[in-house]
Amino acid sequence: MSDTLTAPAAPAGSGPAAPPVYRVTAARVLRSEWAKLWSLRSTWITLGLGLLFLVAVGVIASTQYASQVDSARAAEHGDFADATAVSLALFGTTFAQLALGVLGVLVTAGEYSTGMIRSTLAAVPRRLPVLWAKATVFGLVALAVGTVGAFGSFLLVGGILDGTDAALGLSDAGVARSLLGAGLYLGLVGVVGAALGALLRSVAGGISVLVAGLLLVPGLVSLLPSSWQDDISRYLPGSSGQAMFALTHDASTLSPGAGLLVFLGWTVLALAGAAYRLVRRDV
Repeated sequence: MSDTLTAPAAPAGSGPAAPPVYRVTAARVLRSEWAKLWSLRSTWITLGLGLLFLVAVGVIASTQYASQVDSARAAEHGDFADATAVSLALFGTTFAQLALGVLGVLVTAGEYSTGMIRSTLAAVPRRLPVLWAKATVFGLVALAVGTVGAFGSFLLVGGILDGTDAALGLSDAGVARSLLGAGLYLGLVGVVGAALGALLRSVAGGISVLVAGLLLVPGLVSLLPSSWQDDISRYLPGSSGQAMFALTHDASTLSPGAGLLVFLGWTVLALAGAAYRLVRRDV
């Protein structure tokens, strides 16, 4: 007697088995965007540059400050006259925000330039979950890189500034809040970059608007009458973002909480514009 098991014969006239049907869920869209993000070489390079800018520039600024203190010339340099360990450690935030913001633009606009967006939207026909997933994934990655860089820079800077007037510790008032604020700011800059890439669907256009909003517009505002400058400049993206991680504030700047609310407003505005175009316009 044979022990071989034989599969039952298929009913006559039946075709091949239907492929399994997969539901589009938020978790699956997030996993998809996570995999796409890390499959790009530009992701690793640009994130590495952002981290390098944040840490290296902070160390360079602190070394310069320490050398001036040793030579009793610190008061001659306005940039470092009121410097603290926090301001020196975060000196490279300006450069890091460009790296993370540009990568955010590439995350979304890059798919339009290669045509891959058609495959993405064919897999997720409702469209908006794609935007939310891209913004969430890259925003969290930028937040992690910015926070690690801010705390890493501060710890390195602490050894350089030990014994100077600028020296501070993590337990000092406002220090941890400033470092966390810097990480949050860089995370939101990444989200803004992703939103601009989806809104403009152009890498060059998205980067241009990002750089203009963060760096060029404040310079143009300085050309306005002095009575207008403070009332306008404090609500610009760059100024409100800097208020999130500044250790000290004056009457011309926003408080950390107000700065966060204003920058969140700019972020929501960019996302709303990207969502509208994604839904209303063809790819």
